[in-house]
Amino acid sequence: MKYLHTFLQTRIGRIGAVLSVCVCSFFVHLGAPEAGLMEARNFVAAREMVAGGSWLLPTMNGALRLAKPPLPTWAVAGVQMLTGPTDNLAVLRLPAASMATLLVFFFWGLARELTRRMPGEQEQPGRTAWLAALMLASSLLVITVGRDGQWDIFSNAWMVGCLWLLTRALRTGQLLLYATAGLLLAASFLSKGPVALYALLLPFVVASCTPWGLRGQVAKGWGLGVAVFVGVGALLGSLWPWYVWERVQPEVLAIARVEVASWGERHVQPVSYYLNFPVFTGVWALAALAALVVPYARGRAGRYVPYWYGLVWLVLTLILLSIVPEKKERYMLPLIPPLVLLLAGLIRSWEQGNAVSQLGSSGRVDGLLLKTWGGLLLLVCLGLPVALLVVQLPGFRPTQLAFWFVCLGAAGLGYRVVIRGLIGGRATSLVAASLALQCGLLGLLMPAYAAWETRKADRSIRQMADVRKKHGGPAYSWYSLSEMQIKQVWQAGRPIRRWQPDTTQLGAKAAVLITAQRLLPTHALGQQAPGYAVALIDSFYVGRNRASEQLFVFRIQRMAK
Repeated sequence: MKYLHTFLQTRIGRIGAVLSVCVCSFFVHLGAPEAGLMEARNFVAAREMVAGGSWLLPTMNGALRLAKPPLPTWAVAGVQMLTGPTDNLAVLRLPAASMATLLVFFFWGLARELTRRMPGEQEQPGRTAWLAALMLASSLLVITVGRDGQWDIFSNAWMVGCLWLLTRALRTGQLLLYATAGLLLAASFLSKGPVALYALLLPFVVASCTPWGLRGQVAKGWGLGVAVFVGVGALLGSLWPWYVWERVQPEVLAIARVEVASWGERHVQPVSYYLNFPVFTGVWALAALAALVVPYARGRAGRYVPYWYGLVWLVLTLILLSIVPEKKERYMLPLIPPLVLLLAGLIRSWEQGNAVSQLGSSGRVDGLLLKTWGGLLLLVCLGLPVALLVVQLPGFRPTQLAFWFVCLGAAGLGYRVVIRGLIGGRATSLVAASLALQCGLLGLLMPAYAAWETRKADRSIRQMADVRKKHGGPAYSWYSLSEMQIKQVWQAGRPIRRWQPDTTQLGAKAAVLITAQRLLPTHALGQQAPGYAVALIDSFYVGRNRASEQLFVFRIQRMAK
C-alpha cells in the first residue's frame, strides 16, 4: 500500500487512477441497457447518414431532423464509418463514453486552474483537483448521462473544456488559448444549441466577475482575447445553422416554433424540482450536502478551493435551470461540476485532520460526518448480498459463483471501511472505499441490468426484431399507416415512412406495410388496389408483453399479368 500511495502522487499514477475510474464508469458493459428514446433518435439519424443521407441536413426516418445540432450524430456516424453499419449498442455509445471521459479531464484542468493559488495546495500541489476529477467521474448523474448516446454529455463536456481554456487564457493572456476556447464553444453549440451557454458559461462568467472570482488575476490584453474567443466561437458555431437556414428556411421556422413552445409545455416541473441535486452525486451525497452548509464548510473547504466562487457559480446555475419550465433529471448535469469542486475542498480538509482540529470543538462534527459516511458505506456492503437474495437478480443467485464473489468483495471492502474508516477515521480510506464500491457495483451488476429490465417480458411474443429478421431483406420497402415510434424504427434497421394511399409509388417493388388493424382498410391502396396482392404475413407487439399495442404486417406486391 505504501508503494501504491507513492505512485498515486506521481503524474502518471494520478492519470492512471482517473482513467481507471472512467473506464469502470463509462465503458464497462456499455451495451447492457437497451436503447432509450433519445438514443434511438440519434442512432437512426446516424444510420441514415452512413446509408447515403446528407451529413449537413440530417434525417430521421426519412424526415428532416433539425431540432438538434448534428455534432453528436456525426460522432456516431463516424464510428459506423470505421466499424461498418452496426446495431451494437456498445459501439454506438463509444462517442458518448469518450466525451464523458473528456469531460472529466477537462474538469480536472479547470479545477487545477481554480485551486492553483489556494493556501492548502502548497502541501500537496494538485491533489484537490485530482480528487475532484475522481469524484466527478464516479458521480451518479455523470455516469448515467455518460453511458447514454445522446446530446447532453457532448454539449456539457465541450463547454467545461471551454471554461478551462478560457480561465487559463485570462490568466496568461495567450491568444491561442482564447481561440481554442472559442473552438470548444462552437463545438458545444453544435452539440445542443445554446443550452450549455445558458446553463454553464453564463453562470461561470458572472461568478468570475464577482470579488471572489478572477478579478485581479486577469492578464493584460484580455479585451482582444475575449474578442478572439467570441469571434471564433460565433463564426464556427454559426456555419451549420447558416447553411440550414439558407437551404430549408421554412422547415427551420416551423421547428423553432415547436421547440420554443415545448420549453413551457413539455416535461413541466415545479421550481423546486432540482433541489435534490446533491443526491445525484451518488456515493458522495453526504459530503456534498455538508459542503453546501456554508457556516460549516467555508472555513474548511475554503483552504483548498475558492469556496465563494464555486458557491456563487452553483447557485446561479440552479436559479437559471429552475426558472425554465421544462425540466429533466439529465438537465441537472451543469450543477455537478461546481458542486464537486466544493465537495473536493471539504474532503481535502477532512484528509488534513490536523488542519481542521485547529477549529476547536467543531472538529467533533467532522468526526461524526466521517463516521456517518463510513457507516453508510458499511451498510451498503452488508446489505448488498441481502438485496441480491431478495431481488433475485439474474446471474446472482446463491447457487451461482457470481453471488459469492460479490459477497467476498463486499466483506473485504466492509472490513476496510471498519478498520481504516470508522476506527481510524481516515477520509482517504473512505474515498478509496467509495470509488471501489461504485466501480465494483457497475462492473459486477451492470450485465444483469438488461435482464432485470426484461424480467416480466413475455418471451413467447414476437417483436420488431423478429419481424426484421424474417422480412428484413432488401426486396421490401417498409411503410406504416400511422407515425411509427422511433424506437421501433431503430429496431427495424431501416426507415419506415408514412404510407400514402397510392400504390403507384411502388412500381414493380414489393412493400411491407405496418398497421394497427388486422384487416387492411380498403382505402389504403388507393385506386390501384385490383393490381396488387395483399397478404397478412406477420404481427408483433410494441412492448414486452401482450398488454402493449399489437401491430400487423402486410406484404403488398404487384400481381403477375
